[in-house]
Amino acid sequence: MTTYLAFLRAINLGATRTFPKDDIRRAVESAGFTGVETHLNTGNVRFDTAMRSRGLIEQVLEQAFVADRGFEVPTVVYMTAEFTQIARTAAALSAERPDLVRDYVYLLKDELGPDAAAAVEATRTDRGEMVVRGRAAHALLGPGYEPGAVDPLGAAKLLGVATNRNVNVVTTLAQKWCGA
Repeated sequence: MTTYLAFLRAINLGATRTFPKDDIRRAVESAGFTGVETHLNTGNVRFDTAMRSRGLIEQVLEQAFVADRGFEVPTVVYMTAEFTQIARTAAALSAERPDLVRDYVYLLKDELGPDAAAAVEATRTDRGEMVVRGRAAHALLGPGYEPGAVDPLGAAKLLGVATNRNVNVVTTLAQKWCGA
């Protein structure tokens, strides 16, 4: 059995897209996964499976979620080692920039090609910058960032299927679920 982490996109954003964590846990278990745990109510799930294909795991989860909720729930899956590296990169990038106001990690379903990654990183402004590493894009927002701005750099639309978490959640999950 291998441990994976899944991150659900666009849930609990309003009355029509609710998906409480206990329901997420139940849906993941009903899809045949074991050792299921959730963290917060924002779609963070840990589970074990003998399946080896990330794409197949995402497909099985997404089918279980639509069957349970009646709406699509894009899902991004990582092996623990990959997620641990994302957390380490996030911590290093944060440490290099002590003036950050906000620090988010966009978790990507698919790695961006070189041109797409360059376009994301070209969104840099006085409000902050995006740094792409593998299947993660780090939004490093400085003093010019206006709290509450959803996509202050205009980069999210360039990422494909993605969901974001703040660096504290990423670090906490890497410690809690990956032993990092």
